[in-house]
Amino acid sequence: MISERTRVISALGLVMILTWGSSFYLLAILSGPIQAETGWSAGEVTLGVSLGLLVSGLAASRIGSFIQREGGRRVLAAGALLIAAGLGLLGLAQSLAVYLIAWGILGLGMAAALYDAAFSTLGRLYGREARSAITALTLWGGFASTVCWPISAFLVESVGWRGTCFAYAALHLTVTLPLCWYALPASAPPVPAPSLSATVAPDRSPGRFDLRFWCIACAGSALAMLASLWSVHLITILTAKGYALAAAVGLGTLIGPAQVGARVLEMLGRGRHHPIWTMLVSTSLVLIGFLGLQWEFPAGAALVAYGAGNGLWSIARGALPLAIFAPEDYAPIMGRLARPALIASALAPLLGAMLIDAYGPHGLLTLLAVGALVPLGAALVLAVELSRRARRPALH
Repeated sequence: MISERTRVISALGLVMILTWGSSFYLLAILSGPIQAETGWSAGEVTLGVSLGLLVSGLAASRIGSFIQREGGRRVLAAGALLIAAGLGLLGLAQSLAVYLIAWGILGLGMAAALYDAAFSTLGRLYGREARSAITALTLWGGFASTVCWPISAFLVESVGWRGTCFAYAALHLTVTLPLCWYALPASAPPVPAPSLSATVAPDRSPGRFDLRFWCIACAGSALAMLASLWSVHLITILTAKGYALAAAVGLGTLIGPAQVGARVLEMLGRGRHHPIWTMLVSTSLVLIGFLGLQWEFPAGAALVAYGAGNGLWSIARGALPLAIFAPEDYAPIMGRLARPALIASALAPLLGAMLIDAYGPHGLLTLLAVGALVPLGAALVLAVELSRRARRPALH
């Protein structure tokens, strides 16, 4: 007999694969065909996903608050519906304005149906026991591009990019929407009372100047920008270092398995360590990855290190607020943390193009390595702050 928890995680896992694959990862396959048919520039086409991420970031906080009050069932179902609507309009778009409006709708759907909403839903359902569920969910999500890129490529060859959008829209209406509606509990459990035994985080919600919150937000925003810059300009940087296009693409495929492998190792740990250690390892590996490429280490090893770090961060950003702050405020906190990270992701493609124009691919790689010091520094500051707070009760 399948437990309710297993059913919820499995349903959300399928939802993550299909929502990520048909939104954030969509243009990896569709960008070229869209440009070829419409005559729009690469920058104009990429502007769509940037707009979607910006809208997603602006909506994230309100969505987190709604999940806290009502649970995630209606939010995730609405997210699937919005993504379907956005994809439908995208397939119909004959002008750049309509194309961008479609991405705005997709952005709302992404805010309501990707990791942050799913993590918030799990936190709302399981409280501090949600960490293992979050880790398991990231394993599912790690296969989004692996599953959906071949599907997208097949559909583009078979029915064109517009037909691909319509096919994904139909998939959301017939698969992800019913999964969200029927697999998730119809009502959220009662909000738990604050624990009187909490010693590290007795306050319910982080204040405006809470150093712990800002360390996570700073690290999350920096890593989101680095990941977005890297995903857009990876091939350009590798070919500039002398790799042939096929070799560069082959090296890039190492990132996905490294992400999943690192998440499997984290899951095998069964949450016996505090997630601050996951954050420290994650941010260290991202820095090692960029420094390895900068210092001419084997590119494969550097990309595996980066991929493992990026994969672990997906877990840390969901588990840290759950461990540090009171679980009854988890969903709104996740919404607040998502906003700057998504906005940073939205701005990254434009920033990357400007940096390449100014400093070239090698200069951009140097700046990425320097930028990777920011999340590691935030992790170290957070570790010190948590240690200080943990010692505080012993002084009384």
